[in-house]
Amino acid sequence: SKTIDWASELAVSLDALPLNEIPAAPELTEEDARDLDALCLAKSHFELKEYDRAAYFLRGCRSQKAYFLYMYSRYLSGEKKKDDETVDSLGPLEKGQVRNEALRELRVELSKKHSAGELDGFALYLYGVVLRKLDLLKEAVEIFVAATHALPLHWGSWLELCNLITNIEMLKSLSLPECWVRDFFMAHMFTELQMIKEALQKYQSLMEAGFAKSTYIISQIAVAYHNIRDIDQALYLFNELREQDPFRIENMDTFSNLLYVRSMKPELSYLAHNLVEIDKYRVETCCVIGNYYSLRSQHEKAALYFQRALKLNPRCLGAWTLMGHEYMEMKNTSAAIQAYRHAIEVNKRDYRAWYGLGQTYEILKMPFYSLYYYRKAHHLRPNDSRMLVALGECYEKLSQQVEAKKCYWRAYSVGDVERMALLKLAKLHEQLNESDDAAQCYIIYIQDIFSCGEQLEHAEVSTALRYLGQYYFKNKLYDEASLCAQRCCDYNDAREEGKALLRQISAVREQGEPSSTDLSLACVFNPLINTTTPVRRASPLDLSSVTP
Repeated sequence: SKTIDWASELAVSLDALPLNEIPAAPELTEEDARDLDALCLAKSHFELKEYDRAAYFLRGCRSQKAYFLYMYSRYLSGEKKKDDETVDSLGPLEKGQVRNEALRELRVELSKKHSAGELDGFALYLYGVVLRKLDLLKEAVEIFVAATHALPLHWGSWLELCNLITNIEMLKSLSLPECWVRDFFMAHMFTELQMIKEALQKYQSLMEAGFAKSTYIISQIAVAYHNIRDIDQALYLFNELREQDPFRIENMDTFSNLLYVRSMKPELSYLAHNLVEIDKYRVETCCVIGNYYSLRSQHEKAALYFQRALKLNPRCLGAWTLMGHEYMEMKNTSAAIQAYRHAIEVNKRDYRAWYGLGQTYEILKMPFYSLYYYRKAHHLRPNDSRMLVALGECYEKLSQQVEAKKCYWRAYSVGDVERMALLKLAKLHEQLNESDDAAQCYIIYIQDIFSCGEQLEHAEVSTALRYLGQYYFKNKLYDEASLCAQRCCDYNDAREEGKALLRQISAVREQGEPSSTDLSLACVFNPLINTTTPVRRASPLDLSSVTP
């Protein structure tokens, strides 16, 4: 159904074909004609989710269509029985322990047909799904590649392949058919691998090729901007998507994540109520409601809705990760670890789950474990400053100061979204008695905080000013020390120290001691000019223009 929905969404965005250019329906074969009545009956049972009944009426059919529906009905029957066994007796965290009993039997039968070369594109797709469910991932990849060659227009095979590709090297090694669907697959894959620039270029070229009105492409571009934390652009695109397709539910969980990050309670509440009216038993709806309750700090209710989402679809990646976050908020670390591990089982590329595991083990004071998981998250998001800061903190706890310094500096270089890296680096230099380096970091930190145009909640400008005041005083740069001390008086937590330093400076000046003119010390005003590390150039610190 996802494949039909995807294809229909793209088709409606294109210009309509004239009647004489509409392709004719494929002709029926002798086998198709013989199986037609049984196939129609089986389809009606299939649509009513009577899978065993559908399979029963197809057991003697010979056509490719009938064989696929026969095998697919048996597969779905096994899945339904598995879900029925687990949905009442176990919670979602134990859901993966029950298996579909039909899988091994299906694998044997499909394997024989495959060896004889009798599987078409649809049957190859089903064979790949069975192999994936049995955790035979290498074989599954080969079969899905074969399925894309046999039936390039079947989006389901491409999507399944997408979930099994772990890195760009693996993607490049696959021999895929040359087809327009491949461009959509590559764009989707670039988004999944966090190669957002390449993904946006692909989607732009597809829009220029004729898919400019495609709501699917708009949604994918919005998801791409979400992944690089360009929240304003992502929100704009999701709002545009809602205008064009107001009853759309797909991707609305991602939209709710953005509203959550921005603490937009009224908008999130409206979205949740709207989706409940459309379909309250959809996975995305449950996730949106979960996010709403989480934003209101009702974490038990939030976890309940994420559990509901997982009952509807145990392979819902977002629900596993978000449920892990809720368990973290409730201080239930063992349940959080289990939830994050399930997220990784669904998709090993989910950096949020790796990062969540790192945070959980950090709370449990197990830094070696944290380091392992943060490294995994960093590998998936090499330019995300949050991963680098987390790595730096781990290295600090393990007394690996050199590595910690590298991580903090790298976090600043790639664009520190939380503006914490320089502060942590300065404090580390301070602990190691590297006063010149600490002063340089504090100077850039102050400039960064005030250049962003908004006061950040965690900003520790007073800490930086206190240190710089003492640093300049020790180095007999009394004018600069006096400026820092005056600015300290603007902050409650540094006011007394600022006044004390001003008195010290006055006492020293009364004794007639001159200020230092040592040029080697003045270099802290122009920090990092000769460094080879790519950072924003810092101008000399002008505290007179700084207003807290």
